[in-house]
Amino acid sequence: MSETLRVHAPGRVNLIGEHTDYTGGLVFPMAIDRGTTLTYTAADGVIELTSDGAPGALSISLPFDGEPNTVEPHWGSYIAAMSAELGATQGLRGHIVSDIPAGAGLSSSAALECAIGLALGFDGTPLELSQAAQRAEHRATGVPTGIMDQLSIAAGVAGHATLIDCDGLSVTPQVVPDDIDVVVKFIAHRTLEGSEYADRVAECARAEDKIGPLRLATLDDVGRITEDIARRRARHVINENQRVRDFAAALAGGDYVEAGRIMTEGHASLRDDFDVSTSQMDDAVDRLNAIPGVFGTRMTGGGFGGCIVAICQPGALADGWVVSPSAGARRVH
Repeated sequence: MSETLRVHAPGRVNLIGEHTDYTGGLVFPMAIDRGTTLTYTAADGVIELTSDGAPGALSISLPFDGEPNTVEPHWGSYIAAMSAELGATQGLRGHIVSDIPAGAGLSSSAALECAIGLALGFDGTPLELSQAAQRAEHRATGVPTGIMDQLSIAAGVAGHATLIDCDGLSVTPQVVPDDIDVVVKFIAHRTLEGSEYADRVAECARAEDKIGPLRLATLDDVGRITEDIARRRARHVINENQRVRDFAAALAGGDYVEAGRIMTEGHASLRDDFDVSTSQMDDAVDRLNAIPGVFGTRMTGGGFGGCIVAICQPGALADGWVVSPSAGARRVH
């Protein structure tokens, strides 16, 4: 009888550094204690899976050489894409349990990709796992996402957030203090497929055509961009990279008021310069910021819905998920 095995991949919440990864900028996410667990046995030439949180049963033959976005049920497209990226021929049968809501902006798809990669026998570094999972995401959705989600999930360190340089792909763990709460609140379902995410990538590319890599550009450079939209996108990215540096320093120094101010400023930039927030998200951010003990709040994830994240005094927010920094994707023995 085949041995029953288990892998787990966390979700992630991004504390600051939004829409900077695909221009080689800085991000500051943390893997969280909510995630996706796959329990399975080995199977020859097939992947057969069911899921607690989604309808339908997946059955695909290996090696998979079709179009992942035609796979049903839809959540199976990420699994098919990851199996194709790895050239998998040895499959599995099992069941998925996840407490990351799809469409919440907490990287449920990246967690699923990383979990499937480990279950299919991936044996490389966390960076290599994240790169394979990113390619699978592109293959499954056609959305040109950056590497933040997959890398923060693959390389997470318990008790730490991850300061990631998306150009050099370096990961620097930083302690998340235990005298603050990190609270995530789900606001509205969203999907990056069919959203304006790809438009933002293209708009940043137009800005870079004018002034070079945004990770190296200054606000003085932004003035040379004549197109209003590209200029605003560039201004957000340049300011956001600096906000990542300032937030990491404020958090390390215990200046939670300043860290919260930076988060709230980042949300305003996503709203005004990057146009990825919504009135519903803006209202939710304002409501949380008005609560005593809340240091700062922002939308998190690609935008157009999803979750907001706040840092606050312990117990200040009764509504939402208090999340803890988690270890990364791993086999569970």
